[in-house]
Amino acid sequence: MPIKSYLAHPHQGKKQELVHELSSISSCEVIPAENNDLVIVVTETNNNTEDDILKEKIEAIESLKLLAMVSGFDTPKSN
Repeated sequence: MPIKSYLAHPHQGKKQELVHELSSISSCEVIPAENNDLVIVVTETNNNTEDDILKEKIEAIESLKLLAMVSGFDTPKSN
């Protein structure tokens, strides 16, 4: 089960739009930074294929300027 965290940098003036778009994706937890124009995103998917699809979906968001992975690991899926 891949779990990754990212720093998502919006285009200028698009932070709220980016937060809204990311929040609509069920596999994402979104935490807007209070003192910077960036958003912290934590993703959790069932497998690497879902993770790749999710990353492509996030990178297609127009208000996103840059997506930088901070941490990533794969945990065994518990039943």
